[in-house]
Amino acid sequence: MGDPRSPTTDLSTLLGVNHKSSTGLFDISKAYKFLHLKWHTDKSPSNKTEPESDKSTSRRSHTPNPSLSRTSSRINPSSSSSDFSTFLRSTSRKVGSETEAPATLSRNMSRKGSTPILFSHTAARRKPAPIEKKLECTLEELCHGSVKKVKIKRDVISDTGIIQEEETLKINVKPGWKKGTKISFEGKGDQKPGYLPADIVFSIEEKRHRLFKRRGDNLEIAVEIPLVQALAGCTLSVPLLGGEEMKVPFDEVIFPGYEKAIPGQGMPNPKEDGKRGDLRLKFYVEFPDELDDEQRSEISREIHDCN
Repeated sequence: MGDPRSPTTDLSTLLGVNHKSSTGLFDISKAYKFLHLKWHTDKSPSNKTEPESDKSTSRRSHTPNPSLSRTSSRINPSSSSSDFSTFLRSTSRKVGSETEAPATLSRNMSRKGSTPILFSHTAARRKPAPIEKKLECTLEELCHGSVKKVKIKRDVISDTGIIQEEETLKINVKPGWKKGTKISFEGKGDQKPGYLPADIVFSIEEKRHRLFKRRGDNLEIAVEIPLVQALAGCTLSVPLLGGEEMKVPFDEVIFPGYEKAIPGQGMPNPKEDGKRGDLRLKFYVEFPDELDDEQRSEISREIHDCN
């Protein structure tokens, strides 16, 4: 079988396993346990005495050293444990270790021949799920762009222990961003022993506007118009998202539910520089509860002119 302490001994052959096998660790542990039980005098009483033929052969081959134990020609459990540990370290990369750090062998082996346990010098640190936060923006900020600053507090590992740190995160809001747009800050979550810090992910939320509603790249605004102006035509001052006003003439008859689009006055398209959606006017005609004679005459003239 060969001396396991010899530098020329092939430990794979000694254990009777194939170190290239995908189940190498299991086969090595099983073979080691078997040999440990086989050659341990307390576990295998039949090995306490050697057959006479073996003794005579041994005497003819060499003269034993009196200082050595009678089992020195067989596997010494303590020395083979050291050689076995060295063998495992040399083959740890070949059996699918999660980290590149070499594995070490636990030496807490009982006399019952427990299976060796492998530990890694450095365990792979897990990363928690991202921390999600909402970032509320006005339509004006999403239309023209803005810089948002958000203060966060997080736990940080220091030389003295875990301390709380305050940090300001700066977010450059781009013109045209929509609800649900996500901005990620890598590793800005709490630091915990054994874990990588989580990412912080901000999700854009649109604040409700008192005048406008967003529909993709378009904006909608409700316009109330008196019945007489709806029939006679007029020029309206239409507010824009930036705070300005636009004069829009109407010569056509405006009926309830009528819509008119003003090109280029909607939201920017973040994918196409310089392109903007439309501002859509949705008209609601105000019907008076009652009409005086002058109003009746005016409405009659307008209806007559339309015919």
